[in-house]
Amino acid sequence: MEEERVIIAGFGGQGIMFMGKLLCYAGMMEKKHVTYMPSYGAEVRGGTAYCNVIISSEEIPSPVVSEPTTAIIMNSPSMVKFEPMVAKRGLLIVNTSLVTRLAKRKDIEVIQVAATNVADRLGNTRVANMVALGAFLAKRTIVELSTVMAAVQEMLPSYRQHLVEINRQALLEGKSYVDSHTSAAIWSRITRGFGFG
Repeated sequence: MEEERVIIAGFGGQGIMFMGKLLCYAGMMEKKHVTYMPSYGAEVRGGTAYCNVIISSEEIPSPVVSEPTTAIIMNSPSMVKFEPMVAKRGLLIVNTSLVTRLAKRKDIEVIQVAATNVADRLGNTRVANMVALGAFLAKRTIVELSTVMAAVQEMLPSYRQHLVEINRQALLEGKSYVDSHTSAAIWSRITRGFGFG
């Protein structure tokens, strides 16, 4: 069975819920089974917020994610709370623009991406969530990037259609960031192996 169990966490106002809904919508577009369960802190904007997302090739018995295969972490409090929950050999995507401490786990893959800084460079801090999502899609193929990009247009309301392009750019930037850093790491290991580094 192909299944991805994802927790996406950060501050209210960072587009956490939109990320989860977008993943689910893309999963439905690809005829997969999906579940989405949001959780808000005391305040929606500025408080803590996270959501559980499951995308599977088979029916999903429960929407609760107690051992995520991936956690996408957008702020420091979420890092403290959710890093310990990630399944062994799972994936941790960390927004290093706002998360200052390094991951403690050695049994998971950690991808560090300065999502907020990248979004600032694109001209809109609010698309940091899409940068992080693009980083996730560079490492996991449970849904295709092209499907998520198509889902952006479907999900944004008419008065926000002018934001479709920058959201797509942010997704591509996040994926490119991970692809380029992964390639550099592999090349570094190869050159060290041949005594060049």
